[in-house]
Amino acid sequence: MITAKEYVATVFETVKKENQHEIEFLQAVEEVFASLVPVFEKYPQYIEENLLERLVEPERIVSFRVPWVDDQGKVWVNRGYRVQFSSALGPYKGGLRFHSSVNQSIVKFLGFEQIFKNSLTGQPIGGGKGGANFDPKGKSDREVMRFTQSFMTELQKHIGPDLDVPAGDIGVGGREIGYLFGQYKRLRGFENSVLTGKGLTYGGSLARKEATGYGVVYFAQQMLAARGENLVGKTAIVSGSGNVAIYAVEKLQALGARVLAVSDSSGYVYDDNGIDLELLKRIKEVERGRIRAYLKDRPTAIFKTADQDHIWSIKADLAFPCATQNELDEEAAKTLVANGVLAVIEGANMPSTLKAIDYFQKADVLFGPAKAANAGGVAVSALEMAQNSSRLSWSFEEVDRKLYEIMAGIYEKSASAAKEFGQEGNLVFGANIAGFLKVAQAMSDQGIV
Repeated sequence: MITAKEYVATVFETVKKENQHEIEFLQAVEEVFASLVPVFEKYPQYIEENLLERLVEPERIVSFRVPWVDDQGKVWVNRGYRVQFSSALGPYKGGLRFHSSVNQSIVKFLGFEQIFKNSLTGQPIGGGKGGANFDPKGKSDREVMRFTQSFMTELQKHIGPDLDVPAGDIGVGGREIGYLFGQYKRLRGFENSVLTGKGLTYGGSLARKEATGYGVVYFAQQMLAARGENLVGKTAIVSGSGNVAIYAVEKLQALGARVLAVSDSSGYVYDDNGIDLELLKRIKEVERGRIRAYLKDRPTAIFKTADQDHIWSIKADLAFPCATQNELDEEAAKTLVANGVLAVIEGANMPSTLKAIDYFQKADVLFGPAKAANAGGVAVSALEMAQNSSRLSWSFEEVDRKLYEIMAGIYEKSASAAKEFGQEGNLVFGANIAGFLKVAQAMSDQGIV
């Protein structure tokens, strides 16, 4: 009989052969598979059911063209995607990303990660993801509206409140969700819980905007508490300056930490006095500007371009990669460790390379993996769905309390699974196993489907 180690290795070789050009997807699969051998040793029936090969193949991938017209009357064509990866736990749930880098590998890696992330929240939601290789930056509101309407004209054929419930991600904020919802309503009628991240005037949830950033910090609290530490007086660096980063900064400051730096694709800003949160919000949420504009109001701050330096060169107690995938590589990890970083907590999806993660773990740096630490956004999205279904609207404080409880629960599940399977303290290992076990049991119970 094939051993658990042989089974996992064989399936991974098949995945590599069949998806050899999808680098990001293979990275996500490798990271999860590395944790699962002891699971198959304990539950050999999952080998007999070939559960792993079934799980790693999406239930459905939809790819479609998105034609739209710019303000000068020129016709453009982009490519849209929706990967419906696993419905074992419930309807597909995951964001839409609008960015020039989006391709099938990107959305597959995001959808695969989403399976385990959603499982960890304890909510009845499956894993999916989508997007388009369209960049809203530099586009007018009318151009964004025309693109999103064209995108939804096709996407609406494949989603629904009990089938697939998209949300936002990079490049898809409140403006884009509003346009998407309006077009869906025009074509299919009013179905409130078909999208999450909606505006408060038409079914959105309080604290949804803040949820991912707050959740990352709540997870960090749990990690630090396990070592007898807390956030008070700690210094932090937060990459990115989008929704996740801004609200991670807000919660860090509220809990007594001093955030020294934030960034965008052009470079980073360092402010030894602590990042001015209201100024950051104005630049990014109101003016939709670049981070270098921070210096106009805070001339004592320092700006460095991405070519000059990277944000991870700054000495701080805590690092929160909240920008994009693979932004933190092994060299950056070495710099952070040399500077005495205490903990790294992932706010973006797969922001650290496999070599960087390995380096942190060997250096005994606390490491909070994305599928656990950044699950706050999808957790509150599920709470938004619940509010829509019951025609209720909960207070900010109530949603925030539920978010805290969910993030504390995710930490406990991850830490307990790591201990049970012989890797105490390894939250990467624990999150992968805890997320996988629930999905595996559901798939087994539902038969070979």
